[in-house]
Amino acid sequence: MTDPALQNTLIIAQITRVEVAAALAARHRAPKGISQIVRDQALMALLFHCQWEYQMVPLDDQTLSRAVQLTQEYRLRGYDAVQLATAVVANSALTAAGLPPITFVTADADLITAAHQMGLAAENPQNYP
Repeated sequence: MTDPALQNTLIIAQITRVEVAAALAARHRAPKGISQIVRDQALMALLFHCQWEYQMVPLDDQTLSRAVQLTQEYRLRGYDAVQLATAVVANSALTAAGLPPITFVTADADLITAAHQMGLAAENPQNYP
């Protein structure tokens, strides 16, 4: 999916930067975690991709309201609800403009279930070695 030859547009929620940075920091602090160099390299790569390769969707009131609603309908954590709400809002905008629908990518089974129930195509990246 991320192969540049496929010319897919990669869309992420703007808040993903914080979510991934926190996960990298936690992995660094964990016993037998990643080194500071690995953490820093991964963070720099993320920030580069956010700047140059990903389409970032800002967090707005519409998306937050949708995320709150999703937490009541599905078994989702806060950031997961924001990610799915971002996908739903982005998908609506894209399809309204006559563009193809998105494929929501997550390794979280609850998110995949919720995305499917919301009518989104969803893929688990762990299924692609």
